[in-house]
Amino acid sequence: MTLIPTDLSATRISDAVRDPHREIAASSRIIDLSVGIVVCIPCFRRPQHLRSTLDSLASQRTPRSFAVVMVENDAVRRESAPVAAEYLADGRLQGVCLVEKRQGNVQAINAAFETALALFPAATRFLMIDDDEIASPDWLELMVRTAEATGADLVGGPVLPVFEDRSMPWLSRHPVFCPAYDYSGAVPLIYGCGNCLITRAAFERFARPAFDPRFNFLGGGDCDFFVRCRNAGMTFHWTAEAVITETVPQSRTSFGWIVKRGLRIGAINYRVQSKAAQGAAARVWVFAQMLGRLPLSLVRAAALLKSSKAFVAMHPVMVALGSALAAFGIEPKPYKASKIAS
Repeated sequence: MTLIPTDLSATRISDAVRDPHREIAASSRIIDLSVGIVVCIPCFRRPQHLRSTLDSLASQRTPRSFAVVMVENDAVRRESAPVAAEYLADGRLQGVCLVEKRQGNVQAINAAFETALALFPAATRFLMIDDDEIASPDWLELMVRTAEATGADLVGGPVLPVFEDRSMPWLSRHPVFCPAYDYSGAVPLIYGCGNCLITRAAFERFARPAFDPRFNFLGGGDCDFFVRCRNAGMTFHWTAEAVITETVPQSRTSFGWIVKRGLRIGAINYRVQSKAAQGAAARVWVFAQMLGRLPLSLVRAAALLKSSKAFVAMHPVMVALGSALAAFGIEPKPYKASKIAS
């Protein structure tokens, strides 16, 4: 164990954060540089939610030592930084909080993982949780144990919604909120990094930044990264028991928000597929597939209407429409600060 007071490790911390667009906002009094696990937490204008997230991490049932790297992505208000500093100062968690001055989803994720990789050279497993999520007590232990037992390069787990508006419990089965898998085992791909574990070896296969900044305001940089991992021959595993819950405000259960979410998913799908296409013929094929999904989505929606509400049945149509709009350069930008309500 390499325990060092942070006042003696200022040089090491500054070396880990060489990017002029980033600065350290807080650090714990003691940092164990020999930890093998780091939890990364992007933060943006949700300080009260962040408290619940950090409480859940501080209460993890595991004998393993781990550190946290929090990234404040609002360089003006910095509402998350004082919360992070509080938990680091009193020793409930060890690690650092930095400010990423460039706003956007991908910028914050890259800042978190890059800092974790540089500051903790012995760490081999890097997890992520969002600042509006709460980890179940055994989350970290289950994720790491799965990585050890299976040798998977990447591990995912479910993010289950907790709705502020409890009048529509059926929404938990909507594709926007429903986890990708309902079982534990090897899977072909995971799609989001709100509950994931990525090995150092996986990061070392790619140049930096690992997450493509072109997805910064659209979102989907995580999906793009995972697709590239799959194409590079890496293995994925799903741990259904490693549950994270996500607080879903009433604004995110409205008809309009769910429609926009479907459009965004379609745009991400088209962007990821287009990026992966090698050559003109492959890009034409991606475009042709997009056109084919439009009438097919109507068939799927009609089939879903037999067993689901219209709210759910319309989802395939919105995804197909989102892909079509993206093909002509029309994309939403939900992660741009001006689009986000405080």
